[in-house]
Amino acid sequence: MGLTSPVFAGKKYAVLGLARSGLATVECLTASGAEVVAWDSRDEAREAAVDAVLKLSTEIEGEVSLTMADPIDIDLSGFDGVVVSPGVPLNKHPIAMHAKLAGVPVVGDIELFALARPTLPVHRVVGITGTNGKSTTTALIHHIIEAAGIPTRMGGNIGLPILGQDPLPDGGIYVLELSSYQIDLTQSLDCDVAVLLNITPDHLDRYNGFEGYVASKARLFAMQSAAHVAIIATEDEPSRSIAAQSGARRVEVEAADIDPAAQAGWPSLQGPHNAQNAAVAMAVARALDIDDKTIAAALQSYASLPHRMQRVRELNGVLYVNDSKATNPASTAPALAAYPPVEGRPRLHWIVGGLAKTDNLDECAPWFGNVAAAYTIGEAGHMFADLLREHMAVDDSEMLSAAVRRAARVAQPGDVVLLSPACASFDQFRDFEARGDAFVAAVTALEEGGVDG
Repeated sequence: MGLTSPVFAGKKYAVLGLARSGLATVECLTASGAEVVAWDSRDEAREAAVDAVLKLSTEIEGEVSLTMADPIDIDLSGFDGVVVSPGVPLNKHPIAMHAKLAGVPVVGDIELFALARPTLPVHRVVGITGTNGKSTTTALIHHIIEAAGIPTRMGGNIGLPILGQDPLPDGGIYVLELSSYQIDLTQSLDCDVAVLLNITPDHLDRYNGFEGYVASKARLFAMQSAAHVAIIATEDEPSRSIAAQSGARRVEVEAADIDPAAQAGWPSLQGPHNAQNAAVAMAVARALDIDDKTIAAALQSYASLPHRMQRVRELNGVLYVNDSKATNPASTAPALAAYPPVEGRPRLHWIVGGLAKTDNLDECAPWFGNVAAAYTIGEAGHMFADLLREHMAVDDSEMLSAAVRRAARVAQPGDVVLLSPACASFDQFRDFEARGDAFVAAVTALEEGGVDG
């Protein structure tokens, strides 16, 4: 049934957005005895919420309170909160001002989890934020905790909504990936261990410049108690600034802390970006009193997440890697760095393009020497082709499937065909996952011993 808490009994909440986290929120609040008004512009989402609550009322053999109405159209006076999806742009959506005029806080599901914590079995929380590497680091920390035999749940911006998961028993550890949007909607999450990986410009349409984005990340550490631990990778100036202001017990790490010989034995954690991810995960594990032997074994056994430097297959001596989650140049740059030339010969066949967030690839430029050829796709394809031609061979492929086939024709044993688009996916695909799935399908369709035209 998921998480419930008596702290919500008799309270009144509006829920805006009924995708996965919104639906889990409605179920949590109604099962806990709260009065809920919910809304989503999609008919099917509203119907799913009603069906879920009706089923819930049967399971708990009690009455539940759910009304369908748009929070914008009702008087919010007396409500305890408006719970919105992280996808709702608070800098543009009228719900922010409507709630403010009524004196009602706008929160997210992570804040509800924070409010419920005192009523849950004794536990700890690890919260991970940063521009790039959050999902990999979250999954890696979760994997190390599991390897140590400690009960754990993973949620937030990854996996199942945390409110939709059953509470952990005593001694458990919740591992939460937290986007800046989720932190914006959270006021009281005091993480036992809070993590910052890096900060580079992203999501600036939601903030008052880069400084506003940095301030959002900093709030995770401002919510911490002094006795708790802040683990920060201090390899960029904004992260160093946040570290200097943190009132928690501070642990600073860098990718250089990782021994390259040791990293070579971690198949799913190659490249300098994964050195940073691993350094952070190791520091978190030690803060949780997990022994070094368990940590070392877990780093070796970790399997990469789909769409994040995911090894798809090796065919005719060529490795195919799905890094569709790389939706900006800063997140693609480490992927390019992970595959240096062998005996002076560049071996990367780089599939790049989509819906561009910038008009340049400057952050990738230091690693252009690793690329044998680029295959540009999507709306940004022609622009990126023009940018890259003076640095490498370019095939303006336009379509992802064509890029895979063309790269496979010329790649030699020892080469790597890498989808790391440095762009959003919405020009051609529903999301980065659909784009990654299309890459996997195209690679799977390649024939052994040759390439089907």
